[in-house]
This record gives sequence, structure tokens and C-alpha cells, in this order.
Amino acid sequence: MTTFRARWAGFRESRFFPACVVMLLLAVAAGLFAGSYTFAMANPTPHHLPIGVTGPTDPRGAAFGAELDRALDTQVRFRTYATYQDARNAIEDQKIFAIIQAEGGNDVTLDIASAAGASVAQLLVKSATTAAQATGVTVAFRDLKPLQSGDPRGLAIFYITLAAVILGFVGAIQLSVNARALDPGERVAFVAGNACLGAFTIVAVVDWWIGALKLPLPESWAILALTMFTSGMVFSMFNALVGRWAIVPTWGLMVLLGNPSSGGAVSWALLPSVLGRIGQWLPPGASVNAQHTAVYFPDHQHAFPFLVLAAWAAVSTTVFWIWRERHPGGQQNNPPPEPAAA
Repeated sequence: MTTFRARWAGFRESRFFPACVVMLLLAVAAGLFAGSYTFAMANPTPHHLPIGVTGPTDPRGAAFGAELDRALDTQVRFRTYATYQDARNAIEDQKIFAIIQAEGGNDVTLDIASAAGASVAQLLVKSATTAAQATGVTVAFRDLKPLQSGDPRGLAIFYITLAAVILGFVGAIQLSVNARALDPGERVAFVAGNACLGAFTIVAVVDWWIGALKLPLPESWAILALTMFTSGMVFSMFNALVGRWAIVPTWGLMVLLGNPSSGGAVSWALLPSVLGRIGQWLPPGASVNAQHTAVYFPDHQHAFPFLVLAAWAAVSTTVFWIWRERHPGGQQNNPPPEPAAA
């Protein structure tokens, strides 16, 4: 036992110990990374799907709605609106994903909004076709909010958010490694500068160069910059709290949990219900939500995602500042006292 303890103590002090810890952490991270994305995105299934209903009550329309619910194999929440304009406003506010209009006879119109969730719209069209065949009605489809031509699958917003999240904390990592002499205030300033410059570059490449997505420059730039700053300060917070292992909680929060639950690649309506609720309170989900509304629903922007991003930025910056002495620059500005002269 004494020999084992001595060998273990020697291994702990050797140069191999941190390398082995890193290797094990990377192995665990690889499995969790694959598992989290597969769990959230491999088999998206609707859980609670709000759909608006307008027009006169019609037996055929009611039968179509019931069959649609059955075909979706989910809990469809039908919300009745007095007028079609009320239902359109609900689409703009992203409260519902589609509108059913029973026009009498065998005619039913299903208005979808691909921009509200491309995966949801595709599922609705497929299930509505099956429901129409089963009930003997004729269904016509209209897309009230089509996706932009350069982004037919609706993934560009997820990709630019993913870039902002990862490059936000990678930039903070590089500052901690290659600019250790920065004091805490200077580090915060450079994290902010990296966020502003990086966000502008993302907008310029995706919109002006590639032309994949038409972005409203001031708002998209601000959302991406706030996302990058928040991500950078989340790492800086953990860097002050746990030192060199800060990447572990940062990666877990922002990548393993935040990105799969963001609603960017798969709409929140199709995510496991717990992930759908959690994702809206995390920086990646808030960023996707704000960016998505800025691009496709500009007149109906919500304050909630901005408040989520601002809260994470404020909390992480405050925690970092309280424990700033643990940061390399903070340590340099607080040198140990010199021994008293004999």
C-alpha cells in the first residue's frame, strides 16, 4: 500500500498526469458531444405543436384536424381565432406554426410558415397529405413565411450562431494563453473588441460575400457581438473559478447543452421537451431566437432573448471581476509582498 501511494504521488507530480487527464476528458467529451447532438437531432418528434384554426366549424375540417393530430402522433394544440388576420398575427408572433382554414365542402387550406421552423413545416406538409387522404378532403398548402433562397433548409442562422459561440470562448482562451500580461479590465475590453470584430466578419462573409442569408446589419451584428462577448466572458468566469480546466464547464454549457437545445438546427417544437425549455434560457438558444426573429419577423422582435444574453454576460463578467486576482493579469497586478529586511 505504501509503495502504491508513493507511486501514485509520483505520478501526480509528473508531466504525464495532466496529459492523461486531458486525454480522458477528451474521450468523455467526444462521447457526450456525439450523444447530445444525436439525442436532440437524430429523430426530431413533435411534442406540443400549436396550430391556429379559422373559418366556420365544418365536420370535414374537424375530421381533418383530428386525423392530422393522429398522423403527427403528438399533442396538437388547436387554437381558434375569430379572424384570419388574428391567426396571421399569431404566426408573426411565433405563437403558432400553421393555420387551418376549413372553407366548406371538401376544401381545406393549410398555411405553414417555413421560417418559423423548416423541420416543422416539412412534417406538417407530410402529415397533412396523409390526413387529407384518410378523410377524403382536398388540402391546399401556402407558405406564409418562406425561407430565403440562399438558405433552403433554414440552417444558416444556426451555423452563424455556432460560429459566434465557439469563436467567442476560443478567443478568450487565446487571450488567456497568448496575452497573459493583460490585466483583468484589459482582458474584458479585448473580449469585447474580439466580439465586435468577429461578429462583423461573420455578417460580412455570410451576407455580402457568400450571399447565403440577407441579414439586417445593425441588429444581426449586435446579436452576434453580444453572443460572442457572452461566450468569451463565460469562459473567463470559469477561468477565474477553476483555472486551466475552464474549458470543461464552458464546453459543457455552451456546446454540449446549449447548441443542441438552441432550436437552430431542429425547432424547439421537435426537441425533447426538457431541452426545448432549457435551451431558451441559455446563450446559444437566446441568440438563435433573437437572430431568427430579426431576419424573418423583424416587426415582432421580443425582448426575452436579449435579456437572457445580457443576464449571462452581466453575471459572468461580475463573477470574473470578483475573482479577478486568480486571472494571470490579476496576479501580476497583485505581487506577493517582499520579505522584510533583516
